[in-house]
Amino acid sequence: MPAMTTRVTDAVAAAWRDLVDTARRSVTDGLVVGTSGNVSVRAGEDLILVTPSGVPYERLAPDDVTGVDRTGRQVLGHLVPTSELPTHLAVYEDTDAQAVVHTHAVHATAVSTLVDRLPLVHYMAAALGGQVRTAAYATYGTRELADNVRRALRDRTGCLLQNHGTLTYGATLAQAYDRTAQLEWMCQVWLAASGVPGLTPALLTEAQVDTVADRLRNYGQPG
Repeated sequence: MPAMTTRVTDAVAAAWRDLVDTARRSVTDGLVVGTSGNVSVRAGEDLILVTPSGVPYERLAPDDVTGVDRTGRQVLGHLVPTSELPTHLAVYEDTDAQAVVHTHAVHATAVSTLVDRLPLVHYMAAALGGQVRTAAYATYGTRELADNVRRALRDRTGCLLQNHGTLTYGATLAQAYDRTAQLEWMCQVWLAASGVPGLTPALLTEAQVDTVADRLRNYGQPG
């Protein structure tokens, strides 16, 4: 059992509750099955909370809080961290991510087996930074997969993982999750449209998506 070198403060406990809620939502929404997928969130400058490996989300309790530092050294909890820890750490190292969500969403996984980039079937690709790339396949939990994800995420906030699933990040767990749901929806739209015999989906240009990206900067309520 790793040494408990970090204290579970009220803020850490609250972040753990949010992480568990997000992980459970991914099951309810059909984005993962069983213990597949994983979630992480920053809970301080040098603390990242992660879902543990192989534990059903409905069984996670407040005492199961699992945390690592930026090097991957476990500093909280007794459960083994997610096997995809190298990929999560790579995202935090390369980006300004505060939360990461990885799923095995059905439509997105199907699309990942077909194309190296999700066709621009909808303007909400702008919410992910532009056309979504597919990270080349590598065995789960490896540094090779982490490196492939690094490349696919360049200037993006989400990507597909070939024959595997999705990964998105955000400034909050809610934003990271919303981006995952948006990516799965776009994949579903493309599969539905491209499957109509004799017809080819109309696609947007990168310039059109860039225009939407500018508009999205002022989307929603002030403040």
